[in-house]
Amino acid sequence: MMLHFQDPAKLKTKKIVFEEAYAARDSATLEQLKELSSKRKILEESTNTTSPISKAIAREMSGGLTSQSEQVLQKMELYLPVLENLFFHIDLIGSNEQIVQWTSELKIQWTSALSSSSFFNFGGSKCFQINDLRFEIVMTLFLYGAILRERALEVLPSDLLKSVTLSREAAGVYHYLAHEVLPSLQPSVPVDKPPEVVPSVSTVMSLICLAEAQAVTIKRAEEKGTSVGLLAKLHYGVVGLLNEATDALHTASMECKDISSRLVEFIISCKALHELTSQKYLAESLKNSGQFGVAVGLLRQALGNAKRKIPSEESWKSSFKQEIDNFAESLRKHEQENEIVWHEKVPFDDELPKPNGNKIASIIPYNPKRWERELALNI
Repeated sequence: MMLHFQDPAKLKTKKIVFEEAYAARDSATLEQLKELSSKRKILEESTNTTSPISKAIAREMSGGLTSQSEQVLQKMELYLPVLENLFFHIDLIGSNEQIVQWTSELKIQWTSALSSSSFFNFGGSKCFQINDLRFEIVMTLFLYGAILRERALEVLPSDLLKSVTLSREAAGVYHYLAHEVLPSLQPSVPVDKPPEVVPSVSTVMSLICLAEAQAVTIKRAEEKGTSVGLLAKLHYGVVGLLNEATDALHTASMECKDISSRLVEFIISCKALHELTSQKYLAESLKNSGQFGVAVGLLRQALGNAKRKIPSEESWKSSFKQEIDNFAESLRKHEQENEIVWHEKVPFDDELPKPNGNKIASIIPYNPKRWERELALNI
């Protein structure tokens, strides 16, 4: 079972008109700036859900794509290479006073999806402005990773392999952000900043995506009848990835105090569920090897730990409680069987075996594309 945390995909942004900020030296450059604004407007309307076109027209314009997440991904994949080209030329010019002024005139503004603050600005969410073109690249890529993650969940019921691939691609996008883009943005970042511009937050998201990829891989393993011993290790591998995410989130909280508690609760809840399932498989493995009392002790310990971590989010709580109820029924049957048939001593918690984890999910590296065309800016 997987919990759903859609918040990272709920970014919103304000309009940007590139040709009004950057002065073109020739008509070709002006047309490219206008095209960049046009692609950005389409993305903005999708992100803000303000597009005036119908679903049927949107499907036709996307070449027949029926999934909204696929349509948004397509729009981002058209926008990013053109944006990367503009940044390439701006970066060549360097820290020119004119470029700095033009970029500030762009007024690049995005809300945060991972901030706990709420202000009456732009639909109830605070807009953050950073006068650096990297900020636009960062937020667009952050959203790109989030939509890849949403698409992974969307295809999950019918195509497990595709879901794993999409999650690994999302992990690669966030890894790229954390290591290749965000460090160079930091000198421009103000004290009042969205969590999305903190490198360790992208590390958290990358690890979450890897954990989700491994969770789907386990589904495939379960369908193939993989041994319970290995399934226990794979589930505990997810726990290991989420432990790393917790450590990265602790680092992030020292750099940005305003991080959503929902993100924290999501990680804790997912970790508890996979720990519960890992213990279930480990207990099954112990039972198969004749250690029935140890298996009962392990199930008792796992259930007690899980009951202390029930989330407050209603959509997660119901699923979580269902898992606990099923687990409790399984424990009851094991206890009854041990009492009637096996009469084995049930060890105390500190005498129980500790689970081991196998982490097998890896990122698919993100390689940025650039539309290589000359831009002549009037510097």
